[in-house]
Amino acid sequence: MLNLIRNENMKLYRRPRTWIMFGIVLGLYAFVMLMMHFFTNETMTDNWRDRYEQDRQHLSETLNANGASPGNEQLTQELMKIEYALEHDIPPVHATMWSGVMDSTGFIILVTIMTVVVAGDIVASEFTWGTIKMLLIRPASRAKILLSKYLASFLFALLLLLALLSFSIVLNGILTGFSGFGQPMLTVNDAGDKVEEVSLLGNVLKAYALSTVELIMFVTMSFMISSVFRSSALAIALSIVALLLGYLVTLNLAMYFDWAKYLLFANTDLTQHLEGRPLIEGMTMTFSIAMLAIYFAAFNFFSWLFFTKRDVAS
Repeated sequence: MLNLIRNENMKLYRRPRTWIMFGIVLGLYAFVMLMMHFFTNETMTDNWRDRYEQDRQHLSETLNANGASPGNEQLTQELMKIEYALEHDIPPVHATMWSGVMDSTGFIILVTIMTVVVAGDIVASEFTWGTIKMLLIRPASRAKILLSKYLASFLFALLLLLALLSFSIVLNGILTGFSGFGQPMLTVNDAGDKVEEVSLLGNVLKAYALSTVELIMFVTMSFMISSVFRSSALAIALSIVALLLGYLVTLNLAMYFDWAKYLLFANTDLTQHLEGRPLIEGMTMTFSIAMLAIYFAAFNFFSWLFFTKRDVAS
């Protein structure tokens, strides 16, 4: 099995287009960060204490004017964090390197697109070029060959994600300084009476982990289409269209039909549950995970069924 995975990786990384994909993702991220650094006026970076003092005074006046209004909870928590930051000399996230690192999570969609291209081509191209016959004469079963290609696709995604995260840390450290590397993020506990410090690196890793759920589902779907139809173009095109338009279409359907919650695209964004804003009322984290598990199992089942049972023309 390891030899099969190694063989797939050798074929993948020998192609110039693989490294071009890395260059596109990292290059676009670097371009956006450089534009933001040199052309955006970040007043919070140098004068964050003065800005926080102004915000504290404004929030205090607002809270005193509103009295015991029930809508003051969020303002109170914001004031607590500002006072804690001033007391412990903790600059806001936007005044440190972590602002740009957190922005890198927005580029995970590019990682997903690049991995969809790899997954959509890794099976279908074998049939297109006729090299599938060379693979099938090996002693390994078809199921192992399919699994090795599937795992190779995700190893590519993992490597690209690690490259994006590492590059974002290095680039933003160079642009804004590494002094804020140990910077914590301030949150208020569930009781709402205490400010707590949490790791910003841990928060970024959590954001990456949640974003990979969508990556896994779309890559698995692309892999299935590639296995069923043996067409790289069809697998890549359908998966990218679904990635870009699927959620938008589901969002519109959810306004009129309750059954939209059973669609794949309604459940790929797990942050909707962490933030308490499910797409459709009644959806829970458990429900979304269960739906994703069903789709994941179905995609892999059809990939295995069509790849292992279909005859290969001689």
